[in-house]
Amino acid sequence: MLKNYLSKTVLKRSLALILLAILSGCSSSASVRIDQEFPTVLAKPKAISATVVFDEAFATYIAQPNKKTVIDIGAGQVKLLSNAFAGLFEEVEFVSSLEESAGENSLVIIPSVREVQVSTPSENYLNVFEVWIKYSLEIQTADGETIDSWFMPAYGKTPDAFMASKSRAIEEASIIALRDAGAKLMLDFYRIPAIYGWMMEQKILEESE
Repeated sequence: MLKNYLSKTVLKRSLALILLAILSGCSSSASVRIDQEFPTVLAKPKAISATVVFDEAFATYIAQPNKKTVIDIGAGQVKLLSNAFAGLFEEVEFVSSLEESAGENSLVIIPSVREVQVSTPSENYLNVFEVWIKYSLEIQTADGETIDSWFMPAYGKTPDAFMASKSRAIEEASIIALRDAGAKLMLDFYRIPAIYGWMMEQKILEESE
Protein backbone atom coordinates (compact mmCIF):
# COMPACT_ATOMS: atom_id res chain seq x y z
CA MET A 1 0.00 0.00 0.00
CA LEU A 2 2.77 2.41 0.97
CA LYS A 3 4.63 1.64 -2.26
CA ASN A 4 1.52 2.36 -4.31
CA TYR A 5 0.90 5.56 -2.41
CA LEU A 6 4.48 6.76 -2.96
CA SER A 7 4.27 5.90 -6.64
CA LYS A 8 1.05 7.89 -7.00
CA THR A 9 2.58 10.81 -5.06
CA VAL A 10 5.65 10.88 -7.31
CA LEU A 11 3.43 10.72 -10.39
CA LYS A 12 1.27 13.62 -9.18
CA ARG A 13 4.36 15.71 -8.43
CA SER A 14 5.80 14.93 -11.86
CA LEU A 15 2.58 15.94 -13.58
CA ALA A 16 2.46 19.12 -11.51
CA LEU A 17 6.02 19.99 -12.51
CA ILE A 18 5.23 19.37 -16.17
CA LEU A 19 2.13 21.56 -15.96
CA LEU A 20 4.11 24.29 -14.20
CA ALA A 21 6.78 24.18 -16.90
CA ILE A 22 4.14 24.52 -19.62
CA LEU A 23 2.45 27.44 -17.88
CA SER A 24 5.80 29.10 -17.25
CA GLY A 25 6.65 28.72 -20.90
CA CYS A 26 3.35 30.29 -21.91
CA SER A 27 3.97 33.32 -19.70
CA SER A 28 7.62 33.84 -20.69
CA SER A 29 8.86 36.41 -23.16
CA ALA A 30 9.26 35.64 -26.86
CA SER A 31 11.26 37.46 -29.52
CA VAL A 32 10.83 36.11 -33.06
CA ARG A 33 12.27 37.05 -36.46
CA ILE A 34 10.69 35.66 -39.63
CA ASP A 35 13.25 35.74 -42.42
CA GLN A 36 12.86 32.54 -44.36
CA GLU A 37 12.42 31.81 -48.04
CA PHE A 38 8.98 30.94 -49.38
CA PRO A 39 8.34 28.78 -52.45
CA THR A 40 7.63 30.45 -55.78
CA VAL A 41 3.94 30.66 -56.64
CA LEU A 42 2.87 28.55 -59.60
CA ALA A 43 0.14 30.58 -61.29
CA LYS A 44 -0.80 32.14 -64.61
CA PRO A 45 -0.55 35.92 -64.13
CA LYS A 46 -2.98 38.27 -65.86
CA ALA A 47 -1.84 40.75 -68.49
CA ILE A 48 -1.56 43.59 -65.99
CA SER A 49 1.47 45.61 -64.96
CA ALA A 50 1.73 46.74 -61.34
CA THR A 51 4.00 48.64 -59.01
CA VAL A 52 4.11 47.31 -55.45
CA VAL A 53 5.45 49.68 -52.82
CA PHE A 54 7.10 47.99 -49.85
CA ASP A 55 8.00 51.11 -47.87
CA GLU A 56 10.47 51.11 -45.00
CA ALA A 57 7.74 50.84 -42.37
CA PHE A 58 6.42 47.67 -44.04
CA ALA A 59 9.77 46.11 -44.91
CA THR A 60 11.10 46.54 -41.36
CA TYR A 61 7.81 46.01 -39.52
CA ILE A 62 8.20 44.69 -35.97
CA ALA A 63 5.01 43.80 -34.14
CA GLN A 64 4.65 43.96 -30.38
CA PRO A 65 1.18 42.52 -29.72
CA ASN A 66 1.86 42.51 -25.96
CA LYS A 67 4.59 43.40 -23.49
CA LYS A 68 6.17 39.94 -23.65
CA THR A 69 6.05 39.27 -27.39
CA VAL A 70 8.01 40.80 -30.27
CA ILE A 71 7.63 39.50 -33.84
CA ASP A 72 9.84 40.84 -36.61
CA ILE A 73 7.84 40.00 -39.76
CA GLY A 74 9.15 42.72 -42.08
CA ALA A 75 11.56 40.67 -44.21
CA GLY A 76 9.31 37.61 -44.17
CA GLN A 77 6.19 39.39 -45.39
CA VAL A 78 8.11 41.15 -48.17
CA LYS A 79 9.43 37.81 -49.46
CA LEU A 80 6.06 36.08 -49.19
CA LEU A 81 4.00 38.85 -50.80
CA SER A 82 6.60 39.41 -53.53
CA ASN A 83 6.08 35.82 -54.64
CA ALA A 84 2.30 36.22 -54.53
CA PHE A 85 2.25 39.47 -56.52
CA ALA A 86 4.59 37.96 -59.11
CA GLY A 87 1.98 35.25 -59.59
CA LEU A 88 -0.83 37.80 -60.06
CA PHE A 89 0.72 40.20 -62.59
CA GLU A 90 2.50 39.66 -65.87
CA GLU A 91 4.79 42.58 -65.06
CA VAL A 92 5.51 43.71 -61.53
CA GLU A 93 7.88 46.32 -60.16
CA PHE A 94 8.89 46.35 -56.48
CA VAL A 95 10.00 49.67 -55.01
CA SER A 96 10.49 51.15 -51.55
CA SER A 97 8.74 54.43 -52.41
CA LEU A 98 6.51 55.86 -55.14
CA GLU A 99 9.33 58.21 -56.14
CA GLU A 100 11.37 55.20 -57.28
CA SER A 101 8.65 53.96 -59.62
CA ALA A 102 8.95 54.45 -63.36
CA GLY A 103 5.24 55.35 -63.34
CA GLU A 104 4.47 53.18 -66.35
CA ASN A 105 2.39 50.46 -64.69
CA SER A 106 -1.40 50.21 -64.62
CA LEU A 107 -1.77 49.63 -60.87
CA VAL A 108 -0.01 50.82 -57.75
CA ILE A 109 -0.39 48.72 -54.60
CA ILE A 110 0.77 49.86 -51.17
CA PRO A 111 0.42 47.20 -48.46
CA SER A 112 0.53 48.03 -44.76
CA VAL A 113 0.00 46.21 -41.46
CA ARG A 114 -2.95 47.35 -39.40
CA GLU A 115 -2.44 45.08 -36.42
CA VAL A 116 -0.85 41.85 -35.20
CA GLN A 117 -2.46 39.80 -32.44
CA VAL A 118 -1.19 36.77 -30.55
CA SER A 119 -3.00 34.27 -28.36
CA THR A 120 -1.28 31.68 -26.15
CA PRO A 121 -2.67 28.58 -24.39
CA SER A 122 -2.81 30.46 -21.10
CA GLU A 123 -5.04 33.08 -22.74
CA ASN A 124 -7.28 31.13 -25.10
CA TYR A 125 -7.62 27.95 -22.97
CA LEU A 126 -6.75 25.94 -26.06
CA ASN A 127 -3.67 23.84 -26.62
CA VAL A 128 -2.43 26.05 -29.45
CA PHE A 129 -0.62 29.32 -30.17
CA GLU A 130 -2.42 31.68 -32.58
CA VAL A 131 -1.29 34.67 -34.65
CA TRP A 132 -3.49 37.12 -36.57
CA ILE A 133 -2.00 39.60 -39.07
CA LYS A 134 -4.36 42.26 -40.40
CA TYR A 135 -3.26 43.83 -43.67
CA SER A 136 -4.54 46.77 -45.66
CA LEU A 137 -3.82 47.12 -49.40
CA GLU A 138 -4.17 50.59 -50.89
CA ILE A 139 -4.83 49.96 -54.59
CA GLN A 140 -4.51 52.89 -57.01
CA THR A 141 -4.36 53.60 -60.71
CA ALA A 142 -1.19 54.94 -62.29
CA ASP A 143 -2.72 58.43 -61.96
CA GLY A 144 -3.08 58.06 -58.21
CA GLU A 145 -6.83 57.50 -58.18
CA THR A 146 -7.87 55.11 -55.40
CA ILE A 147 -9.57 51.95 -56.63
CA ASP A 148 -9.98 50.31 -53.23
CA SER A 149 -8.54 50.01 -49.73
CA TRP A 150 -8.73 46.26 -49.24
CA PHE A 151 -8.67 44.69 -45.78
CA MET A 152 -6.94 41.29 -45.80
CA PRO A 153 -6.75 39.32 -42.53
CA ALA A 154 -4.43 36.32 -42.15
CA TYR A 155 -4.42 33.63 -39.47
CA GLY A 156 -2.00 30.97 -38.30
CA LYS A 157 -1.88 28.51 -35.44
CA THR A 158 0.35 25.72 -34.19
CA PRO A 159 -0.90 22.10 -34.26
CA ASP A 160 -0.49 22.09 -30.47
CA ALA A 161 1.34 23.90 -27.68
CA PHE A 162 3.94 21.21 -27.04
CA MET A 163 6.85 22.81 -28.90
CA ALA A 164 10.41 23.51 -27.80
CA SER A 165 9.61 27.04 -26.61
CA LYS A 166 7.11 29.84 -26.75
CA SER A 167 9.29 31.64 -29.30
CA ARG A 168 9.38 28.59 -31.57
CA ALA A 169 5.61 28.19 -31.31
CA ILE A 170 4.90 31.83 -32.15
CA GLU A 171 7.39 31.66 -35.02
CA GLU A 172 5.58 28.66 -36.48
CA ALA A 173 2.17 30.30 -36.11
CA SER A 174 3.50 33.50 -37.73
CA ILE A 175 4.88 31.59 -40.73
CA ILE A 176 1.52 29.87 -41.19
CA ALA A 177 -0.24 33.26 -40.98
CA LEU A 178 2.05 34.68 -43.67
CA ARG A 179 1.34 31.71 -45.92
CA ASP A 180 -2.37 32.29 -45.32
CA ALA A 181 -1.92 35.91 -46.42
CA GLY A 182 -0.24 34.79 -49.63
CA ALA A 183 -2.99 32.26 -50.36
CA LYS A 184 -5.76 34.82 -49.75
CA LEU A 185 -4.05 37.36 -51.97
CA MET A 186 -3.80 34.84 -54.82
CA LEU A 187 -7.37 33.59 -54.42
CA ASP A 188 -9.24 36.80 -53.66
CA PHE A 189 -7.46 39.72 -55.33
CA TYR A 190 -9.31 39.49 -58.65
CA ARG A 191 -12.57 38.86 -56.80
CA ILE A 192 -12.48 42.31 -55.20
CA PRO A 193 -15.53 44.06 -56.72
CA ALA A 194 -13.62 47.31 -57.35
CA ILE A 195 -10.76 45.45 -59.06
CA TYR A 196 -13.21 43.45 -61.16
CA GLY A 197 -14.96 46.65 -62.20
CA TRP A 198 -11.66 48.33 -63.08
CA MET A 199 -10.68 45.33 -65.20
CA MET A 200 -13.99 45.52 -67.02
CA GLU A 201 -13.37 49.21 -67.79
CA GLN A 202 -9.88 48.41 -69.05
CA LYS A 203 -11.24 45.46 -71.05
CA ILE A 204 -8.63 43.25 -69.40
CA LEU A 205 -11.14 40.44 -68.84
CA GLU A 206 -11.86 40.28 -72.57
CA GLU A 207 -8.15 40.11 -73.35
CA SER A 208 -7.68 37.29 -70.82
CA GLU A 209 -10.39 35.11 -72.28
